[in-house]
Amino acid sequence: MANELDEMTGPVMSEGKDVNVIAKQLPVTVGTGSKVFEIIIWILPVPIISGLIWTLVKVKAGNYLDKLQQKIQHDASQIDNYLEQRVVILQNVAKLLDKAIDLDKTTFTEIAKNRSAANLNGAAEGIENINKAINVSLEAYPDLKAHGEIADAMQQNAYLQREITAAREVYNDTVNQWNRDIFSWPSKQIVAAKRGYHTRIPFTTSSEMKQAARGTFF
Repeated sequence: MANELDEMTGPVMSEGKDVNVIAKQLPVTVGTGSKVFEIIIWILPVPIISGLIWTLVKVKAGNYLDKLQQKIQHDASQIDNYLEQRVVILQNVAKLLDKAIDLDKTTFTEIAKNRSAANLNGAAEGIENINKAINVSLEAYPDLKAHGEIADAMQQNAYLQREITAAREVYNDTVNQWNRDIFSWPSKQIVAAKRGYHTRIPFTTSSEMKQAARGTFF
């Protein structure tokens, strides 16, 4: 038997196809078959035992869904934590940049002036003048170490961005597990339907962000 989906024979979509998250929640429902199933349990030869076992199974399923729902909240909270940390880091970077830019203007103005002098006095003398200007700037402006702080802050920013991405993946995995388990028949689906549960929408980026990702950066 041939493959139903064969990459060698197509068909293919030469125009491509974008992928979007469908922002739609599906309610959990049960049909007549599930209701008949529960009735049958209570009319078996030993209805008390079978009914008690089924009740315990549903309690276990309900507890499981409760824990899974709390995990979704926890995973979402982790994303918020990293986002808050990143905002703080970027605010610090902005302050450091303001300070560093002012210092850089002073330093590079001095370098430019000495570079002009180099054109008049010869290359060797000009390079020495630039070296002196840099040394003077470092001595006069010890806050130039802010450049190192900026580098450290940007490293933290990159780290937090990776953590946010990882946290979103964890959140999506938990949401995917929830969306599958609430339709796991019989116990979980029946419990979910009685509680009025529905599927959850995983993390999705905005259309503006998708459009920006298609841009040219270099």
